[in-house]
Amino acid sequence: MTKQEKVDFTIKTLQELYPKIPIPLDHKDPYTLLIAVLMSAQSTDVRVNQITPLLFDRADNPYAMIRLSVEEIRDIIRPVGLSPMKSKGIYELSHILIEKHNGEVPQSFEALEELPAVGHKTASVVMSQAFGVPAFPVDTHIHRLMYRWGFSNGKNVTQTEKDAKRLFPKELWNDLHLQIIWYGREYSPARGWDLDKDIITKTIGRKTVIAEYHKNKRPIKK
Repeated sequence: MTKQEKVDFTIKTLQELYPKIPIPLDHKDPYTLLIAVLMSAQSTDVRVNQITPLLFDRADNPYAMIRLSVEEIRDIIRPVGLSPMKSKGIYELSHILIEKHNGEVPQSFEALEELPAVGHKTASVVMSQAFGVPAFPVDTHIHRLMYRWGFSNGKNVTQTEKDAKRLFPKELWNDLHLQIIWYGREYSPARGWDLDKDIITKTIGRKTVIAEYHKNKRPIKK
C-alpha cells in the first residue's frame, strides 16, 4: 500500500466503526468544556466526568467560580490529581475571562493559550469541540497510534500533530482526532494490546512495531 492508500484505509475504517462520535468529556457549553479539559491533564476522562458534576453544581460559569476560593475548588477536584495547579488555574482563568472577555470563552487559539493552565492541546480541544474550528489535539492514544501506523516518527506530540494535519484532510480533523482516541482505547491500547482485534495496525502498521509485538507474544522456551 502507498502512504495515501494507508491514510484512506484508516479514514474509511474509523468512519465505519464510529459513524456517530461520542464526546469523551461531559460538558454543556464552552466554559464547562474548557474546565473539564484542563482537569483531564494526567487523569482519565472517566474520573473527570465523575468530578465535574460536583464542581459544576457549585460553579458552572466564571462568575460563580470566582466566588469559590482556590482551596474550595481544590477540595472538590482533588481526585483528578494535580489539584493545586489545576484549582489555581481554574480560579485565575475565570477571573481573566470576566476581566478580558466579558465572561465568555475566547474563540481563538492565541487567546486561549494565554489563559493560565491552558496549553496548546487544551486550546485545540476547545476550538474543535466547542467552536467547530479545525484542530487536531494529540493525546497519548493519537501519539501512540500515529507511530504504530507509520504516520509519524513519534518524536514528540508537536511533530505528531504536524504529521496528522499534513496527512489527513482538514475537514475531517475534528472527527478523526476523536475517532482515533476511541479506537486507541478500544482496539489498540498501550497495555493488553491484541493485534488480531486491531484491524488498522494489523493491515497497515509499522513493520518494526508488528515484529516487536510478535516477538513479545512468542512463548518462552523452557
